[in-house]
Amino acid sequence: MRFTLPRDVYYGSGCLSELKNLKGKKAIVVCGGHAMKASGFLDKTINNLKEAGLEVTTFEGVEPDPSVETVLAGAKAMQEFQPDWIVAIGGGSPIDAAKAMWAFYEYPSTTFEDLCIPFNFPKLRTKARFVAIPSTSGTATEVTSFAVITDYHKGIKYPLADFEITPDVAIVDPDIVRGLPQKQVAYTGMDALTHAIESYVGTIATPFTEGLSLEAIQMVNSNIYDSYLDANGNGREQMHYAQCLAGMAFSNALLGICHSMAHKTGAAFSTGHIPHGCANAMYLPHVIEFNANNKTALERYAQIAQRLGITGKDAHEQVQGLINRIHELNTLLGIPHSMKEFGVNEEEFKKKLPEIAHNAVLDACTGTNPNPINDEQMVDLLTHCYFGKAYKF
Repeated sequence: MRFTLPRDVYYGSGCLSELKNLKGKKAIVVCGGHAMKASGFLDKTINNLKEAGLEVTTFEGVEPDPSVETVLAGAKAMQEFQPDWIVAIGGGSPIDAAKAMWAFYEYPSTTFEDLCIPFNFPKLRTKARFVAIPSTSGTATEVTSFAVITDYHKGIKYPLADFEITPDVAIVDPDIVRGLPQKQVAYTGMDALTHAIESYVGTIATPFTEGLSLEAIQMVNSNIYDSYLDANGNGREQMHYAQCLAGMAFSNALLGICHSMAHKTGAAFSTGHIPHGCANAMYLPHVIEFNANNKTALERYAQIAQRLGITGKDAHEQVQGLINRIHELNTLLGIPHSMKEFGVNEEEFKKKLPEIAHNAVLDACTGTNPNPINDEQMVDLLTHCYFGKAYKF
C-alpha cells in the first residue's frame, strides 16, 4: 500500500510569495482564461518567479474540460522553452492540463492510450518539477494523482491516474479564492464534502486517509455557509484548506458512485451541463441511502454523523440526520435537490437512462464504492436522484 502527497504544501494568506524561493533556471506558467490575469494573480505569480531568478514564459487559454489539442500544444511550448519548473495556476482544468503536458514534455512519444492505463506513467521529473496553485476550493487537484483530458473528436474523456503526476509543491493561498462567485463557492464546496465522505466510506480507506476525511468533513460542515455568505471572512479561508485535506484523502483512498454518476450525467442532457459539484450535491443524499443498506457503510456514515455532533438512538437515526444535514446545506446554498428541479427533461432522462446507468457502473470510481451496484440498481438509484425520492435503508 502507498500514501503519497506533495513534498511541500504552503498555506496561509500571501503564501503565493513562496514562489520566490524556487531554485532553477526556467519556469512556464500554465493558466486558463482571463480570471487570473484580471485579478492580478497571474502577474504576481510571474513576478515572484522572476524574483527567484527564473526566466519565465506563459501558456494561457486552457479551456474548461481541457482538450487533447491544448495538452499537445502546451507540451510543444515546453519542449521549445525547456523549463525545469511547470507552474499551473487556476481551477482544476489548467492544473489537470499541465499535468498531462508534463508527461508529453518529458516523453514526447507517449500516447494518451498509454497514459490511460492506471498507474502506468513513465518516471517524471527527468526535466521538470511541478507547482500547483488552485484558484477554486473543490477539486484539490493540487494534491492529487489525477487529471481528466477530453478528446472532443472521439467523444472520449481520458482519466489519468498515477502518483507520478502528484505535484511537487502545492500553494494553497486563500487570497486567490476571495473573488469566487457564490454559485461556484456552493458547487465546489459540496464537491469537497463529497470527496471527503466518499473517501471515508470507500473500500480502500486507511488510517492514513480516515483522519483527513473526517477533519475535512467537519471543516466543510462548519464553514461552507459562512464562505458562501462572506468572501472576506474566515470561512472562505477554512474551506480552501478543507478541500485540500479532502484531496489528500481521496487521492489515496479514491471515491465512489456519487462521482461515477456525476461523471456520466454532467454533459448527457440537451437541457444544459450539470456542473460537477452541483451533481454531487444533488446525488449525495441518495447515494448515502443506497450505500447504507450495507452494514459496514451504515456504520461508517454513522461515525461521520457522530463527528458532526448528530445524535440518534441508533446508526439509522444518525445517518438519517447526516442526510438531513446535506439536504439542509443544499437548501442554504441554493442547490437543487433533484435533476428534475435542476431542469433535466424527464422524457430525455428516461430515454438515456439505461446507457447512462451502464456507463456509471463502468466508471473508475465505482470499484471502491462500499456497496456493490449493477446496472439495474444504478437505473433505480438514478431515478431516485431524478425525482428526489428517498430510499429506505
